[in-house]
Amino acid sequence: MTAPGPAGPGPRGSVLSASFALVAAAALAVSLASSVATVVVGVVVLGVLHAILELRYVAGRFAGLALRLGRPFLRTVALLLAGIVVSRLLGGVLGRPADIAEILLGYAIVGLALPHVLAPTRRNVGWALTAAAAALSLLWPDQHFLVLAHLHLVAVVAFLWEWSRRLPSVRTRILFRSVQLAWAMVVPVAVLLGLADAWLGTDPAFVRSLVDDGRAVVAAIVPPGEAGTVLGARLVTVFAFLQTMHLLTWVVFFPHRAPDAAAGLEELFPWLTGARVWAIGFLAAAFFAVVLVGDYSSGVLLQDALTLPHVYVEVPLLLALLARSPLTSESDHPEPAPTTAQGTPQAPPEVPVQNPLAHAANASYGRGSSKEGGDPRSDFFRNV
Repeated sequence: MTAPGPAGPGPRGSVLSASFALVAAAALAVSLASSVATVVVGVVVLGVLHAILELRYVAGRFAGLALRLGRPFLRTVALLLAGIVVSRLLGGVLGRPADIAEILLGYAIVGLALPHVLAPTRRNVGWALTAAAAALSLLWPDQHFLVLAHLHLVAVVAFLWEWSRRLPSVRTRILFRSVQLAWAMVVPVAVLLGLADAWLGTDPAFVRSLVDDGRAVVAAIVPPGEAGTVLGARLVTVFAFLQTMHLLTWVVFFPHRAPDAAAGLEELFPWLTGARVWAIGFLAAAFFAVVLVGDYSSGVLLQDALTLPHVYVEVPLLLALLARSPLTSESDHPEPAPTTAQGTPQAPPEVPVQNPLAHAANASYGRGSSKEGGDPRSDFFRNV
C-alpha cells in the first residue's frame, strides 16, 4: 500500500530540467538584485493564487486518503485548523500566548494523523520525534515559525520528486531530480556560505511605498538580532529565491503538468472545475492585492492567517508519501492463512493491491501503464 505514482505519457525530461534550471537562474538573479522587493512582489502577486492552487492539487492528490479517514477525523482537523487561523489573527493582540496556541494546535494535527500514515512499528518513533520537536518549538517559538516558513518553501520538492516518476527513463528522472535538489539545497547553501555576497541587494526599490525600508519584512524572515547583518542579508536572499521557486512551481508547473491530480477532487465536488478554481484564485488574489497595497502589514497578517495553516497538514501528507506504509483503518494483525484438507497452508489468492491514497472512484491519477513496465503504484523511490 504505497502512494500511487503519476500516469500517462511522460514529457521530455531534459526539456523540463533545462526549463527549471533557467527559471531558477532568473529567480536567483532577481533575488540577488533586490531580495526584499522579490519577497513583497511574490506575496502580492502570487501569494493567494498559489495557496489556492496548492490546496487544489493536494486535496485532489489525497482525496482517497480523506475519504478513508472519514468525516469525524476531518471535522477534528478542520476545528484544529480553525483554531490556528484564530490564533494567527490574534497574534498581534495577544502576542506569545497566541503563538503558543498555534504551535500546540499544529502539533496536535501532526500527532493525530501519525497513526494513519505510519506503520504500527514506526508510530512510537513518530510520536517521540513529534514530542521532541514540539518541546523545541515551545522553547523557541520565534525560531519555530522561521524554520516552518523556510521548510514549507522546499517541501514542494517532495511533490516534484514523486511527479517525476512519470518521466520516461531513469536518466531523465535523475536529471530532473538533480535540478530540484540543486535549486532547493545547493543554491541556498552557496548563498549562505557567502559565495554571492558581491551581488547581495536588500534595497526595497520600487516597493518602498509599501514596506518603507523593508525592516519589517526582514525581521519576519531572519532570526532576532540578524536584521542588518551580512548573514541576515544572505537569509533574506535565500528566502526570496526559495519563495519565488515555490510560487512558480505551484502556479505554473503543477497546473500545466499535473492537471489529472485534481480528478479526485472534481469527482467529489463536480462544480469545482479547473476554470472555476482559477476564477476564484484570481478574484481572491485581486482582493488581497488591494488589501496589501493599502496596508501591507495588515494584509500579510490576514493572508497568512487564511493560507498558511495548511502547512501543518502537509507534514503528515509528506509522511504518507515518504513512509511507504499502509494506512491502518483495518486490523494491524493479518488473518491466519487458510489451510487445505491435508492441513498444509494454502497459498492466498492473488488480489489487486489497494492503495489507501488512491481515489475510491478510480481517479485517473495513479492509474495507467508504466512505460518501463511493472506496476506504476510501486515504492516511492523505486525508479531512482
